[in-house]
Amino acid sequence: MRHPADVRRSRRIVSVPSMRHAEPVPTTLVGADGIRLASDSYGDPDGPPVLLFHGGGQTRHSWHTTADTLAGQGWRAISVDLRGHGESQWSDNGDYSIDAFAGDVVSIALALDEKPALVGASLGGVASLVAAGESSVDLATALVLVDIAPRIEVTGALRIGGFMMEHMESGFASVEEAAAAVAAYNPNRPPPSDFSGLMRNLRRREDGRLVWHWDPRFLTRQAGGLDETRVSLMDGERLDAAARALRVPTLLVRGRMSDVLSEDGVRQFRELVPEAEFVDVADAGHMVAGDRNDVFNEAIVGFLNRRVSSKPAAN
Repeated sequence: MRHPADVRRSRRIVSVPSMRHAEPVPTTLVGADGIRLASDSYGDPDGPPVLLFHGGGQTRHSWHTTADTLAGQGWRAISVDLRGHGESQWSDNGDYSIDAFAGDVVSIALALDEKPALVGASLGGVASLVAAGESSVDLATALVLVDIAPRIEVTGALRIGGFMMEHMESGFASVEEAAAAVAAYNPNRPPPSDFSGLMRNLRRREDGRLVWHWDPRFLTRQAGGLDETRVSLMDGERLDAAARALRVPTLLVRGRMSDVLSEDGVRQFRELVPEAEFVDVADAGHMVAGDRNDVFNEAIVGFLNRRVSSKPAAN
């Protein structure tokens, strides 16, 4: 099998919050091969779960306002650092294949006492699509894909890869220098006035330089590409088959200014999944949640509240 869909749901989370918390609770999850995955749990621990998986090169903190919004609606939102990212464990053998990422999604989902909804952006969306579409068990209550589909635009994907590679070795002298690099990549987003959020995506090397908070082998170990669109992750035929196999309510969210997911890519996905809902977010690029968080949150919370049978009771 491509990933451990037969993992028993009885696998336990290492640490679970036992009461309602106003602040997110750090939680350690276990991936497909025992890899330790850092996460934050928001909201009522007895609420229906939503798993949030970020894009390549990001961390779980990119979901903070979305997770907080979901928690306010009665959901239990769990944002996860993908393997090799943020505070999650780096793979011992450098395995950052789609099988590994999707296997982690499956293992986390099956460890919960209740089926979760899956929300994935970019790489997290690819992993969630494969997990939901290929699993031999009833894995999820819903799927939200954020600016990702089986067919994407190569030029936009290569631009992401170029940005991730550009400062991988040299790093940054300061957080302000890192912010300038982000602004050059995404000039349409206003620069932050507070750099604390950006610092969560950076780590300090022994030489004092700041580098992105992910394992460099995520880009460099596997031949055939230098970014999250490499063949091992973006196998169009495999992703087409996973999309056709979906049997859960599905929402595709696109940033209208995205250079990664085009209108043609959306149209092709909707042919594969005719029942899927679609939201096109104006004034947003590939990083939809960060560009238009208010509109994005309204779209996914509304979708989950309407389409998931175990939705929270109205406040």
